Amino acid sequence: MTQKKAELLLAAVIVARATSFLFNKIGLTTIGIFNILGLRYTFAFVLLAILFRDRLMHLKRSTVIRAAILSVSFFAIMTCELSSLKRTDPSTTAFLENTAVAFVPLFEAVIRRHLPSRVTVAGTVLALLGVACLTLKNGFGSFGAGELFGIAAAMFYAVYIILTSRLAGQDDSLELGVLQNGFLGLIGFTASFLFETPRLPQGGVEWGCVMGLVILCSAFGLTLQPVAQRYMPAERAGSFCALSPVASSMLTILFLHEKVTVLSLLGSALILTSIFVPKLAEIFRCSFHRNLKTAVHAPVPLHRAQS
Repeated sequence: MTQKKAELLLAAVIVARATSFLFNKIGLTTIGIFNILGLRYTFAFVLLAILFRDRLMHLKRSTVIRAAILSVSFFAIMTCELSSLKRTDPSTTAFLENTAVAFVPLFEAVIRRHLPSRVTVAGTVLALLGVACLTLKNGFGSFGAGELFGIAAAMFYAVYIILTSRLAGQDDSLELGVLQNGFLGLIGFTASFLFETPRLPQGGVEWGCVMGLVILCSAFGLTLQPVAQRYMPAERAGSFCALSPVASSMLTILFLHEKVTVLSLLGSALILTSIFVPKLAEIFRCSFHRNLKTAVHAPVPLHRAQS
């Protein structure tokens, strides 16, 4: 897979997973946080295990260990995300969580002990300005526990992106994705038995939310993210996080009738621009070098050569 195809796949994965904010917000009105996580990932694992049973027959121990590590990190994201959703609206949670786009290059800079590039800084600043426009549209007084959980989710998400970039290239990335669903289902139900009363969905609304989470967000979204990330650096993968809150915001406007403001539109535009900053810089850099090379190797005019 080329990096361009991987980026298209990652974009589709991020948008599919963005629907989880809508499904979770509706489901959380009647289902507990850990219960919904257990249901979502267990059903997704069963579905994927049936589809890819031949590939799962000869798993390596290292693959299982790496999948377990990624699952613990992702479970922390989802616990914070759902805790935020219970306390604030989906678009706010989505935009706060996806400030991971800013944390990824910062964490990478610390790990590699070097400053992030100017292009990375520019994209990060644009993304943060966009997030600020969307999350602070009601003023600083609107910041509460829901917003704090959203920021915690962002930090865990940044860690997950970096871990995935490190681990996805060492094993079969599809196997990693399938196993993550299994581990997440196990952890979810364990937590549900300890802190809640687990149960199956009841009624069409609950089943609809759970199955939407299973098929779109887990079976497709979570499973294929390691596949896509295998072909790009963590900083580039992190920039695609900005797609999630934009898609989530559109869905909540359509189905939950959230209000659209000038700040919301400005924030969405800034976040989308932040995604394309690295690509625009790359195009400009390639064009500059091509023009410079052409100028250096251009033939000298005859009258200038004679003089």
